[in-house]
Amino acid sequence: MSWALYDWANSAYFVMIQTFIFSAYFAGQIAIDYNSGTALWGNMVGIAGIFIAILAPLLGAIADEGGRRKPWVFFFTVMGVLGSSLLYFAEPSIDFLWFSLITAFFATLGSELSLIFYNAMLPDLSPSDRIGRWSGWGWGLGYIGGLACLVIGYFIFFENGVEWLGLDESSFQNVRITFLLTGIWYAFFSIPFFLWTPDNPSKRKKYNQAISKGFKQLKDGFRVLKSEKDITKFLIARIFYNDGLATIFAMGGIYAAGTFGFETSDIFLFGIGLNLTAGIGAYGFAWIDDRAGSKKTIVISLLGLIVPVVAVIFVQTSLWFWIWGLILGVFVGPVQAASRTLMGRMAPVENRNQMFGLLALSGKVTSFAGPILVGWVTLLFASQRAGMSIILIMLVVGLGIMLTVDEKRAPK
Repeated sequence: MSWALYDWANSAYFVMIQTFIFSAYFAGQIAIDYNSGTALWGNMVGIAGIFIAILAPLLGAIADEGGRRKPWVFFFTVMGVLGSSLLYFAEPSIDFLWFSLITAFFATLGSELSLIFYNAMLPDLSPSDRIGRWSGWGWGLGYIGGLACLVIGYFIFFENGVEWLGLDESSFQNVRITFLLTGIWYAFFSIPFFLWTPDNPSKRKKYNQAISKGFKQLKDGFRVLKSEKDITKFLIARIFYNDGLATIFAMGGIYAAGTFGFETSDIFLFGIGLNLTAGIGAYGFAWIDDRAGSKKTIVISLLGLIVPVVAVIFVQTSLWFWIWGLILGVFVGPVQAASRTLMGRMAPVENRNQMFGLLALSGKVTSFAGPILVGWVTLLFASQRAGMSIILIMLVVGLGIMLTVDEKRAPK
């Protein structure tokens, strides 16, 4: 349970900073306009994705050699906490554009890289016949945590912060303080993970030895993939559909603000609704994962994502955007949780961290492409709708490849 609670803590960054509140605040109040803000934010997320793609498999291999994972989680958690908190100082002015992008970049690195080691701990904590539900429950807790953080941020700070706390609305202090809330939330709710989740024992290798052997193990990992064709196909499929999801997370708030005229209050409320439906989906599909298998769960979820994405690209009113956006949320959690579960079941036991590093690589090796393409296409056609069509292409290609994967269950 303390392991799953880290999802609750970590999700605050993705909900408050990357997807909904700060991204829209950046595009609307710091950048020159929404189109240029969309492009700049997409480029920042994309560049962070390149760094993560390079570092993830290497760090996973080094952790395999060193044994322990929690020190890595701690280091990157501190990065995420500090980065999120410092965004409080990003005032609504073009003067804070580079400060915002650089700070958000480091917060993204920390929040993303911590998950490599966090995810790799699950197979050692749960028997294989329950790994699906614990993975889903972790994602579900994440969405509920994000929901709770949004609710507190909206009702206590955004709506009533001026009256109750004397915050300055003209400088958007009632919005900016929610970024500080995010950092505190992330730090506080990570504590149970560090106190009570068991870690693998240290192999007592020096860092230079672990790094050297980590490089070797990384090369061996790619060799392992030659004999694990279904894992390879799964990772390729995930490159596409996870890029689509990452782009939804990175650009969703900006799209709602720029195309449908969502104000900050609307984005808060939409984020609350989306996290509610996402949490329901993650919990509900956790049982399906264990009973029907991870592949079927991923395929059903991708179909459930494609239809709403088509809809939100073409609908003209904010009401229909709300409806289809909330439906989309139901399938976001299951496809992510089932991907984590599928790797846990398919990965050779002796290469688990390494395989989870490659899983992170598959989620980041081209993750820069989606946000950057959305930004460029948005600028080229002067239309956020045109830019968001990139997401649909990624999801469809990922689904097509996923259908060819032969799922193999690990022995109980």
